[in-house]
Amino acid sequence: MTVKFTEDHEWLRVEGDLVVVGITAHASEQLGDVVFVELPELETQVAKGDEVCVIESVKAASDILAPLDGEVAEVNDALSDNPALVNEDPMAAWFFKLKIEDLSQLDGFMSEDDYKAFTG
Repeated sequence: MTVKFTEDHEWLRVEGDLVVVGITAHASEQLGDVVFVELPELETQVAKGDEVCVIESVKAASDILAPLDGEVAEVNDALSDNPALVNEDPMAAWFFKLKIEDLSQLDGFMSEDDYKAFTG
């Protein structure tokens, strides 16, 4: 299963015609303890760069931006009840899934090795 990474410290994983979006361990460490997650509404149409959800930690609030154009097909309601899941396992604690028209939109994102080099 291929995982791609953005310069905004998000990971993207393809599941059929959906792209699962979460934040990286690096981002989770920078944020500190996550205390609140505001998830998007289902069926919301988003464009690349749109604010999709908000994550708040003891240090700061951060926007999670849409990495691609698409429609919010699913949200991870478990994060509303337990936002600390983001700190426990950032690669499992996804935020939302986007239904996208064109998977080639993923071609411009970083591989895991590229992301590791990017974060130093």
